[in-house]
Amino acid sequence: MKRYLIVGAASALCGALFTVMLIDDAHVGNASAQQPPIGQRPPAATTPAPPATFPSQRGPATRIPPPPAPADFPPQARRVQPEPSSTLAVPAPAIPGDEFTPEERVNIAVYEKCNRSVVHITTRSVQPERFFLIETHQIEEGAGSGAVIDKQGNILTNNHVVAGAKEMRVTLYDGETYTASLVGQDSVNDIAVIRIDAPPESLHPVELGDSERLRVGQKVYAIGNPFGLERTLTTGIISSLNRQLPSQGGRTMKSIIQIDAAINPGNSGGPLLDSRGRFIGMNTAIASETGSNTGVGFAIPVNTVRRVVPQLLEHGRVIRADIGIIRVFQTEKGLLIVSLAAGGPAERAGLQGFRLVRKESRRGPFVFSETHIDPDSADLIVAVDGQKCRTVDELLTVVEHKRPGEEIIVTVVRQGREMQVPVVLGAGE
Repeated sequence: MKRYLIVGAASALCGALFTVMLIDDAHVGNASAQQPPIGQRPPAATTPAPPATFPSQRGPATRIPPPPAPADFPPQARRVQPEPSSTLAVPAPAIPGDEFTPEERVNIAVYEKCNRSVVHITTRSVQPERFFLIETHQIEEGAGSGAVIDKQGNILTNNHVVAGAKEMRVTLYDGETYTASLVGQDSVNDIAVIRIDAPPESLHPVELGDSERLRVGQKVYAIGNPFGLERTLTTGIISSLNRQLPSQGGRTMKSIIQIDAAINPGNSGGPLLDSRGRFIGMNTAIASETGSNTGVGFAIPVNTVRRVVPQLLEHGRVIRADIGIIRVFQTEKGLLIVSLAAGGPAERAGLQGFRLVRKESRRGPFVFSETHIDPDSADLIVAVDGQKCRTVDELLTVVEHKRPGEEIIVTVVRQGREMQVPVVLGAGE
């Protein structure tokens, strides 16, 4: 029994010694693993981040320095990555004075200067109609444009806008509407003047320019009321000059301005302006098969307006110079005079028309009288004041640029001989 106890105690003692030896070996292994190889620096010890400091803790708060910036990018030159932008870019704020192009500034300046001078004209006329034996009347309404020309309320427009109107109303830029009366009209040049009784401070006359200085390619501006849309601005250029348009009575309007600015129904009578806002023409017609704009518009030059309007204001009509020739035959060589006004300027000057020749013949107890026309004695007009005249319109154009009482030189061919005949013009319609 004793033997077993001694052996058990010895075994326990040996087990304890063996355990102590294993623990010592583990400590030595760990220490060996933390030693760097010979010739190398030991790595820096990693210091754990201190715990966050709360107000309830004792002692001063510990400030944690920010981590250093990467060596490649010092703080003052660090690159900032842009944030992804939206697909819809936000425009930069407008800089005063730079939001309009030079061309846009001109457009705006012309409109702001002249739009108050443009008026909207509406008319009402009565047209008789006959249904079987019953005569009825149909009321027709029209519209157009016009331009204020003075502080007395006179307004310039086309004759075809107000022709035959029983009632005319004019709306100014401020929306005020006035009843208008006819001052005068010239159907040959399609010009009319109407008048309203409006306060002078509400009237802003246009500034007249000079159509002799116009050039093809020049920028122009048209303001009017197309389709009733008041004071609409359109722009374009002068496409051509010295065009001709048919007028009433078989006459022709000369020196017409062709433009490509949009002109539509309702623009008639409105002003055509240059880049300085000066009135250079009156919009009057378009070339169109549909009645809408096709890029070919026409305007009456301001110099024609200057010549006609003073007479309309003074007389209500144009008093044109008259040569006293009633009828002519148009030939390839010139105008053959058929008849003259008795006692008129041409007859007093000695011009000759067809001569009526009366011839009597006897047949038995009867005497017969025959009258025939002798064209051989008629003068053939070939020029007036040195300008060739091959058509009636060319003759009248030269004459009407003169005033009653002025003298012109008519070149005629009489019985094969050319001669110059001075004629003092009279007054006519």
